[in-house]
Amino acid sequence: MVVMGLVDTVERRFWARETSTDWWDHIVLEGTFMELCELLSPALKRQNTKMRAALTVEKRMVIALWKLATPDSYRSVANQFRVGKSTVGAVVMQVAKVARAIVDLLLHKVVTLGDVQAIIDGFTAMGFPNCGGAIDGTHIPILGPEHQGGQYINRKGYFSMVLQALVDHKGRFTNINVGWPGKVHDARVFKNSGLFRRLQQGVYFPDHKITVGEVEMPTVILGDPAYPLMPWLMKPYTGALDTEKELFNYRLSKCRMVVECAFGRLKARWRSLLTRSDLSPKNIPIVIAACCVLHNLCEIKGETFMQGWEVEANRLSADYAQPDTRAIRRSQREAVRIREALKARFQTERVNQ
Repeated sequence: MVVMGLVDTVERRFWARETSTDWWDHIVLEGTFMELCELLSPALKRQNTKMRAALTVEKRMVIALWKLATPDSYRSVANQFRVGKSTVGAVVMQVAKVARAIVDLLLHKVVTLGDVQAIIDGFTAMGFPNCGGAIDGTHIPILGPEHQGGQYINRKGYFSMVLQALVDHKGRFTNINVGWPGKVHDARVFKNSGLFRRLQQGVYFPDHKITVGEVEMPTVILGDPAYPLMPWLMKPYTGALDTEKELFNYRLSKCRMVVECAFGRLKARWRSLLTRSDLSPKNIPIVIAACCVLHNLCEIKGETFMQGWEVEANRLSADYAQPDTRAIRRSQREAVRIREALKARFQTERVNQ
């Protein structure tokens, strides 16, 4: 430590050359980015030293966000922002710190249920009544952990961590659960989540029931065949399908697409989620959650979504295909009655059109 202290007092004039940042210094930063910097400034601001001026909060934030948004190397980031490679390395190592600040300050404000009636009206307009959201899971590739690595190998054979998300009709995350190893089935992740417990207890949505045929139907969420059929969770029919079942599946799948689109936009904006993270397993869930917060902020603010991001995301995701999940055939009598009543209603609506 003494030696390091002596070294740190040496003037770096000969090996820390100044680099031009004119392109950055003359950009007028405003909108969502500046709001985010202001919110996180207390956690990110650094003091100047005798060696050099500290990076501004704005530049520190933009470098960290750039690293989340791209799978670029440290050297590439250094070239992009005209700072020393060692400086970028130090900043990138703080990605987890930036993510922690985002999660601590914004998660419960931004990833929230919001106006339930507006969500129900949105899904009703899309074709499914009394629906409060669509749920799914997605796998985020990671480096193999040193301990219990086998638990993280998914059905496609790579190491991953599961992100479970409930989204509204606009593709905004209203509830997330992240951190389960990739080997764990989506249904198990769901059953062990706080969302499941609150839905089971009937406290997640307000008491908003409708009558379908002769059946009372609570506010439901929509899932794929991997999820259990419950009175408050509708899933597609499987096996041999008649016309009525195909119509039900079409309506459900059309509305459930919002969660798949949300995952697509999340990963296209934050493409580091498509490559194996070099962070520790302890920090990866924090970074994933932070990206979900940033996704919602971008969607709420109407930030530009460039098609080129999606093209690049599709290229990167080809290396880590999503595992297929086995269908769960568990059902409850009341859930079956609700699904059958909905099937009949959809068929009646089709005949009357």
